[in-house]
Amino acid sequence: MQFFALAKLFVLAAMAVVGSASPTPEVVPASFIWTDAEFDHWLATTDAEITYYGNTAPNPLAPRAALNTRVTYCSTRIENLCGGACTVYDGGATCLDAPNTNCLAATNNVGFCDRGGCGGSCHQLSTCGTRLDNNFCYTPGTRSIAVGSF
Repeated sequence: MQFFALAKLFVLAAMAVVGSASPTPEVVPASFIWTDAEFDHWLATTDAEITYYGNTAPNPLAPRAALNTRVTYCSTRIENLCGGACTVYDGGATCLDAPNTNCLAATNNVGFCDRGGCGGSCHQLSTCGTRLDNNFCYTPGTRSIAVGSF
């Protein structure tokens, strides 16, 4: 009889632990990464001078998100805004020549380097020290941008 009482107590204790466990949190995209919708909205509403580079043809099929990155990098920071002459890259892994870049934003984590050829001292967008409006990162001295694993 004592065995069954002990077994019931154990089952009740186990149920209490399982019942009070917290649910797994939802996966939330990193706040420094733009979604494609945010990227398109910025392009539609900015007064920056835009130059397109990479995949510029409209495609009704969704790009393979894991292989495709969109990056906007601009020459001018005015207070907490990024603008001036901006270049938009849409494509796969590469090293972008980006002299005179002072701020950037992207749909995936990218690296930004103080020398051409993705050399010198490089930092990741995910560790941006100075965030600007619209999830841009202040990147003075940037000379090249590492997109994906190249």
